[in-house]
Amino acid sequence: MVDDTRVVTEAHLRRIVTLDTQLVDMVEGAFVALAEGRVVMPPIMSVELHDRNAEIDAKTAYVSGLDSVALKVSTGFFDNPKQGLSSLGGMVTVLSALDGSVRAVLLDRGYLTDLRTAAAGAVAARHLAPESVSTAGVIGTGLQARLQMQAAHLVRPFERVLVWGRDLEKAAACAADLARDIGCEAEVCSDPNILVKRSQLVVTTTPSFRPLVAAESLHPELHITAMGSDAPDKQELAGACLARADLYVADSAPQVALRGELRAALASGDWTGGDPVELGQVITGQHPGRRHPRDITIADLTGTGAQDTVIAQHVMDLLDRGTAAA
Repeated sequence: MVDDTRVVTEAHLRRIVTLDTQLVDMVEGAFVALAEGRVVMPPIMSVELHDRNAEIDAKTAYVSGLDSVALKVSTGFFDNPKQGLSSLGGMVTVLSALDGSVRAVLLDRGYLTDLRTAAAGAVAARHLAPESVSTAGVIGTGLQARLQMQAAHLVRPFERVLVWGRDLEKAAACAADLARDIGCEAEVCSDPNILVKRSQLVVTTTPSFRPLVAAESLHPELHITAMGSDAPDKQELAGACLARADLYVADSAPQVALRGELRAALASGDWTGGDPVELGQVITGQHPGRRHPRDITIADLTGTGAQDTVIAQHVMDLLDRGTAAA
C-alpha cells in the first residue's frame, strides 16, 4: 500500500548507517551471491550529459533470499564542486521482492552509494592486499578518497597514508582529514606513480579520462583497487598494468569490459587474458587470490546493483528494528 511506504531522509540514514565492519561484511555478501549465481542483474543504464560534464546511472539487482530489491538512480555532476556542491547524488527506491510494493524511498543523495562503494574497497583489500600494510596511498582528494582509506584501515590497519591530487591544496586538506579521522601519519605526494611505488595498498578514486598509474610503477607486494573508472571512456590505470599484475580481479566481468579498466586495456590490446576472475570467486574459494606475499594484485570495481540491493536490505532491517524498539 502507498500509505505503508517509508520516505527516509539523508539525515535519518546518516544516523543509522555507518561505515563499519558490519557493513563491509554485508557488501561482501553481495560478491558471494554473484559468485554463487544467486543474482539477477541487468546492465547499468547510463545517460551521459556531455555538455554538463555529468552522468546519470540506474542500477538494480535481485538477490535471491532477500525480501527487498533496490532500484537506484545516482548522479555525477563533476563541475558541482566549483559551486560548493557535492558532485554525487541520487536516491534509492526499495521494492518488495515478495509482492512488488514500494517499501521505501531512501532520499540518500548518494550517501548509501558512497558507503557501499567504500565497503567494496575494503572487501577487495581484505581478500587481495598483503597481510601487512604499513603504507597506503590514495589517488584523488574527494569524499570517496577519504572513505576508501577509512574502509581500508578497517581491514588492513596501516601506519601511514599518502595522498595525491591535481590540486595540492585539496590533497593537503584530504591528508589532514585522514590523519585526524584514522589517527595515522599522512603525507602529500607530488606524483601518483611515486605514491604507488611507496605503498603496499593503493586506491584510485578519480573521474579521470587518462591513465594516472603507469605499469612501470607497479612493484612486488602491491595491491591496487581502481574504482574511479565506472563509465565508458574513464581510465585511471595504463592498460599494461592489468597484464603486469599476477592477478586481475573484477567485481563483474561483463561490466568491467564495458566501463571498467578492462575496457581500455581491451581497446589498446594490452589485455588478452579473456574474462577476468571475479572478486566473489576469490572470496568463495572458487579461484585462489593472492598466492604469494610478493604478488601484484589489481581489483577493478565499477559498482554493482547487487551491492545496492544488499545495502538497501540492510537499511530496511535497521529501520524495522528501530520501529520494533520504539
